[in-house]
Amino acid sequence: MRPLRFPRRAHLRASAEFQAVFGGGTRFSGPLFRLQVLPQAVDSLATGEAQARLGMTVSKRVDKRSVGRNRIRRQVREVFRLQRATLPPGDYVFQAKPEAAQVDNPGLRHALLKLLARAATNLKAPDAPGTMPPAAPAGPPPPAA
Repeated sequence: MRPLRFPRRAHLRASAEFQAVFGGGTRFSGPLFRLQVLPQAVDSLATGEAQARLGMTVSKRVDKRSVGRNRIRRQVREVFRLQRATLPPGDYVFQAKPEAAQVDNPGLRHALLKLLARAATNLKAPDAPGTMPPAAPAGPPPPAA
């Protein structure tokens, strides 16, 4: 599989998936977008199904014309597709703000990249479960003889 593909399983589709991100995700805000991220559980990381998935909302409050809303969606999808391999596994939901309609495509891409970089640095990937048991806590030293 090519690394820059954007398959269907990389999209959030169901309302329940969006609600889970809104209910338990971490929020990052920028001037043009709001990003909610819900890191994936450790059990999905162990099975090898860990990946970054995208959801987005661009309402009519952002732009009344569907052409403008679709332009914003295309930019979000493309930036996420290119950055997906470098992101920590989780569900990412972008919400466009009304200010996004007045910005050109390079400006949108720049704002998205900054927001994704901030999210990636603030979210650390959970430790993978290992085969060794956790180390025993260090107790008091044995008495000297």
